[in-house]
Amino acid sequence: MPKLKTPKAISKRFTVTKNNKVLHRKGGQDHFNSRDSGKVTRNKRRDKSLSETHARFVRSVIGK
Repeated sequence: MPKLKTPKAISKRFTVTKNNKVLHRKGGQDHFNSRDSGKVTRNKRRDKSLSETHARFVRSVIGK
């Protein structure tokens, strides 16, 4: 039986770091940003990490 293909939607949205952390960027960052405060704008530059339970699932699907 051949290997399963990686779901491309997941591989585009999540990255696995060298220490096996899974990072993703939150949605809602493309427009309507001028009305946000500076604190919110700075926080939007950061990637968020997943919980260990969800990260384990994403790692298994991506294959890392």
